[in-house]
Amino acid sequence: MAAAAAAAGAASAELVIGWCIFGLLLLAILAFCWIYVRKYQSQRESEVVSTITAIFSLAIALITSALLPVDIFLVSYMKNQNGTFKDWANANVSRQIEDTVLYGYYTLYSVILFCVFLWIPFVYFYYEEKDDDDTSKCTQIKTALKYTLGFAVICALLLLIGAFVPLNVPNNKNSTEWEKVKFLFEELGSSHGLAALSFSISSLTLIGMLAAITYTAYGMSALPLNLIKGTRSAAYERLENTEDIEEVEQHIQSIKSKSKDGRPLPARDKRTLKQLEERLRTLRKRERRLEFIENSCWTKFCGALRPLKIIWGIFFILVALLFVISLFLSNLDKALHSAGINSGFIIFGTNLSNPLNMLLPLLQRVFPLDYILITIIIMYFIFTSMAGIRNIGIWFFWIRLYKIRRGRTRPQALLFLCMILLLIVLHTSYMIYSLAPQYVMYGSQNYVIESNITYDDHKGNSTLSVPKRCDADAPEDQCTVTRTYLFLHKFWFFSAAYYFGNWAFLGVFLIGLIVSCCKGKKSVIEGVEEDDSDISDDEPSAYSI
Repeated sequence: MAAAAAAAGAASAELVIGWCIFGLLLLAILAFCWIYVRKYQSQRESEVVSTITAIFSLAIALITSALLPVDIFLVSYMKNQNGTFKDWANANVSRQIEDTVLYGYYTLYSVILFCVFLWIPFVYFYYEEKDDDDTSKCTQIKTALKYTLGFAVICALLLLIGAFVPLNVPNNKNSTEWEKVKFLFEELGSSHGLAALSFSISSLTLIGMLAAITYTAYGMSALPLNLIKGTRSAAYERLENTEDIEEVEQHIQSIKSKSKDGRPLPARDKRTLKQLEERLRTLRKRERRLEFIENSCWTKFCGALRPLKIIWGIFFILVALLFVISLFLSNLDKALHSAGINSGFIIFGTNLSNPLNMLLPLLQRVFPLDYILITIIIMYFIFTSMAGIRNIGIWFFWIRLYKIRRGRTRPQALLFLCMILLLIVLHTSYMIYSLAPQYVMYGSQNYVIESNITYDDHKGNSTLSVPKRCDADAPEDQCTVTRTYLFLHKFWFFSAAYYFGNWAFLGVFLIGLIVSCCKGKKSVIEGVEEDDSDISDDEPSAYSI
C-alpha cells in the first residue's frame, strides 16, 4: 500500500510539473503574440480592437497546437515501458484525463470557429467601412454584420454536414422521416458533437494546408537563403538611386524644353511628362529612406551581426532539409504500405523510418525534450510562414490585396495575416503527424503480447509476455489513442487530401528553393511604390534589414 501511494504521489507530482510547464508556455505564447503583432502593425493606423483581435486569434491557434504534446505526454505517461498500465492509471482516471484533453480541444476549436467565421470577419468589414469618412458607426456595424452573416451561414453548413452526413441511418426501413431525424439528433448528442466539430476544423485545416503550400513551403527556402545572402548595401543603392534621379530630371528638362517658345506639348509628351514626374517623386522618397537607413545605428548594428545571420541561415536550411526528407519518407511509406486511399492512407506500423519519427520517441524519455522540440517545430512553421507571406504578400487570385511590412501593416492586412497564420498553425498538427505518425497516435506506449517459446532440451513450450510498440492494429483496450488523432482522422477523405497536399508541399518547396537561389540580394528597403497604401511618406523605413 505504501509503495502504491508513493508511486501515485510521484505520478501526481510529475503531472503537476507538466501542467506548470504548460502554464508557463501559455504566458510565453501571449507575450510572443503581443510582440509579434505590435511589431508589424502600422503605427499610423493602429486600432485597439484589431490589435486585440489579432493577438487573441494567434494566441488561440498556438495554444491549440501546444495541446498536442500535452495530449501525447498524458497517454504515454499512463503506461510503463513494459506495456502495463501504471497503478494510478485505472479505467476511471484514464477516462477523466482523456475527457479533460477532449474538452480542452472542444473549447479551443469552438473559439477558433468563432474567430474565423464571426469575430475576425466582423472586425475586418467594420474597418473596411471605416475607411469611408461619411459612414456613421451605426452604418459600419450594420454593414459588417450583414457580411459576417454569410460567414456564419458557412459555419452552420459545415457543422450540419459534419453532424449528419457521416452518421448511420436506422436499420428499420419502415421508420418514418421524423424517427430518422430523431435518430440523427440522438446520435449527435451521444457523440457530443465530435463529428460536427471535427468536420468544421478539418475544413479549416484543409484551407490551412493550401496556405501552408503557398506560404510556408516557399518561406522555408526563402527565409534561410535571404539570411545567408543578406541585403544590398544602402550606400550602393543610394548611389544608383541618385543616378536614376539625375537621368529622370534630364528627361523632364528635355521634354519641357520643347515648350519654351510657347508651343503646347503634344498629348503623348504630356503623358510621358506626368509619368516621369511620378517616377521622380518615388525616387526622391526612396532617397530619403536610403539616407535614413545609411546613417542609422540599427544598420551598423545589423552589419555587425552579419556572421550570426549567416549561421542562422545555414541552420534554418538544414532544418528545412530535415523536414523535407522526413516528410518525403513518411509520404513514401504511406504510398507503399498504407491501407489505401479509402482509409486516409493510414499506416499499420512503421516500415520506412524518418529522422524525426526516430528522434521524438527518444526525446520523450527525458521530459520535456520532446515538448520543446514540438514547440520549436511550431515556431519554425510560424517564422517560415511569415517569411513567405512577407515575400509573396496577400493575394486574391492575381490581385494583390495587401503587403505585410514591419511597422506599416494596416489593420485589415493584420487581420488577414493572423487568420492565415491561424489556419497554418491548425495544419501543423497534421504536419507533425505526417512527420511522426506513431508518435502522434500513441506516443511512447507499449502493449503486452504473448510469445510462445519452445525449449529443445525439455521438449516443452512456455509463454512469455513481450512488450511491443503500439500501432494502428494494436488492441483498443491496450493502447490509448490521442484525442488529436481522433480529430485528425474522423473523416478519411480529409486525410487523403492532406496526403496529396504533402506532395504538393514538397514540390512547392523545391520550386521555391530554385527561385530563391536564382534571385539576387534583396533591397535594403522594401519598395516605395506610389500605389502601396501600407507606406507613409512620413515614415522612414529601416524595417527590412
